[in-house]
Amino acid sequence: MTAPGPDIRTRTADEGKTVADATDETSPRSTPPAERPADGEAPERPTSTPEPADRAGDPGGRWRRRRPDLLVAAIFLAGAFWVTGRGWLDHDGRLLGSRPNDQGFNEWMLAYAAHAVSHLENPFFTTLQNAPDGVNLMTNVGMQLPGLVLSPVTLLFGASFSYLLFITLNLAGTGYAWYHVLSRNLVTSRVAAFAGGLFCAFAPALVSHSNGHPHITAQWLVPFIVWRVVALARDGRPLRNGLVLGGLVVAQFFVSLEILFLVALGCLMMVVGYVIFRPREALRRARPLLGGLAVTGVLVGAAAAYPLWMQFAGPQHRIGHPGNPDVYALTVGSFVRYATESVAGSPTSALRWGPNTTEQASFYGWSVVVLALGAAWWLRREIVVRVLAVVAAISAVFSIGTTWTVGTRRTDVPAPFALVSELPVFDSVVVSRFALITTVALGVLFAVAGDRVARLRLGEAGQSRLVPRLAAVALLAALLPILPTPLEARGRNPVPDFVTAGVWKDHVAPGRTLVPVPVDGMTSLYWSSAALAGFAVPEGYFLAPVSKTDATGRWGVEPQPTAKLLTAVSRGQRDTAVGPAEVEQARADVRHWKADAVALPDRARRHDDLKVVLDALYGPGQRVADVWLWDVRPLTR
Repeated sequence: MTAPGPDIRTRTADEGKTVADATDETSPRSTPPAERPADGEAPERPTSTPEPADRAGDPGGRWRRRRPDLLVAAIFLAGAFWVTGRGWLDHDGRLLGSRPNDQGFNEWMLAYAAHAVSHLENPFFTTLQNAPDGVNLMTNVGMQLPGLVLSPVTLLFGASFSYLLFITLNLAGTGYAWYHVLSRNLVTSRVAAFAGGLFCAFAPALVSHSNGHPHITAQWLVPFIVWRVVALARDGRPLRNGLVLGGLVVAQFFVSLEILFLVALGCLMMVVGYVIFRPREALRRARPLLGGLAVTGVLVGAAAAYPLWMQFAGPQHRIGHPGNPDVYALTVGSFVRYATESVAGSPTSALRWGPNTTEQASFYGWSVVVLALGAAWWLRREIVVRVLAVVAAISAVFSIGTTWTVGTRRTDVPAPFALVSELPVFDSVVVSRFALITTVALGVLFAVAGDRVARLRLGEAGQSRLVPRLAAVALLAALLPILPTPLEARGRNPVPDFVTAGVWKDHVAPGRTLVPVPVDGMTSLYWSSAALAGFAVPEGYFLAPVSKTDATGRWGVEPQPTAKLLTAVSRGQRDTAVGPAEVEQARADVRHWKADAVALPDRARRHDDLKVVLDALYGPGQRVADVWLWDVRPLTR
């Protein structure tokens, strides 16, 4: 993230002349008209002159300038496949990463999005999960825009394929987006921009969240949003810039509301840093910034009014995040440890230093921390670096939670986040994710530092090449330990042919409920995803209110009595005998679920015991494909 001003200038340590800050030197608006490149192309260095091919409009010259961009895109794509490759070996038969439940939930979200598109249903609320009460998709992770874009892929190849494609392209797209914005607007060295994009996308933050959180790794709009915020205060066109920013914010709103909040918070930290170091300049730029934000606010308010109502007041909305926020907080020591999926990491390297394998948003190791501190000290005269330091420090401290830590132990000493932890929205954020802002700040810092090293080599005729070479070695040595390793993959329980072959359509009406046995939230989601949300399922995996009168957030819902009974039988915790009261309750429960059928797959644990119980509850079942089926329509219609 960068400071919100264009004319930021500083003096070099050994010269009296002023040097324009990177936000002006490399922006297309600062390039003389005769030298300004075509839209979307990298600006030439201020001292260069256009090549003959450029002046003549030769397509060959344009192609040569774009070849580095294509190479960078290919490298980022290869890196993304390196991280997710084990999942691609069998996308239907494997679950990628350490959080299979999260993947199952997101696969269902993509399946439901395709269903909503093809059936013109509400993308923000549905009763096809947690039947009949439903799930508020805005208070969970709706991913409406990715779901819409990927709908053709989901309908053709299934939700598991779409999920894997999404999680892979997120890493590549985020890296390239940062490279693009940095190389066009902040630095002249494409190598430096590449290093910044590489860190933002492949540092432990996004790699760890690739264990099941595509809404967190989908950050390909973030660099464009940040830069448009800078543009609001930069060139005095609040209407145009406000509309452009508004369009980007609306798009991000329907990708991940949580990331949008973190971006807004990061930009606020950026403004705070600018006010600290340049108060007069900040005051002068406040008017166009606020004017542009007003335009953005009107556009976003019009586009997001109904989704926001659904988020905060709609059916099944919740308040806050379940549990103590410190359960999901990082420790101070996590910033110098190594993540599970890093070259220098191991299955135990991050144990107890962070909440789980998904939330390892820090874990830079000593080498990166030392490099960042050294770069910040070297470039301490530059306002952009000072602002980045403020952003990195505030966000890192927030990620520690409400109390400070010593080693892996949490103390009773209040930390700064305690001041805001109970405010609306803040009370719903997973605390460790504030370090995502830190990662972006460090990535931009490394890009700026790399660019300044490149200038030493290119801008001073007598400068030795030793300095840039040593800097390149230092950067490589610092980043090598945190380079990602491939995520693990594990087998998943196969969904019965009864579902995948579409046999269910002869027994369950569209929108009515199919009850898998045992009644388990994840089994329900996998079956429903395989059928592209063609039928409703009980329970699921989601965040919901405690009750109709208490909107406090909780995981899932309290299972129905029959669900508890079947789960106990499947675990061997009770025998197969059932009484009249349990039979009556079982029939009341299928009416509650609005079920058409109850299905017991061949692979169910304690299959024979479950069949005995189900026969007693609903009468003799019938064999259909690879499941035993109980038609309960006479009881529920």
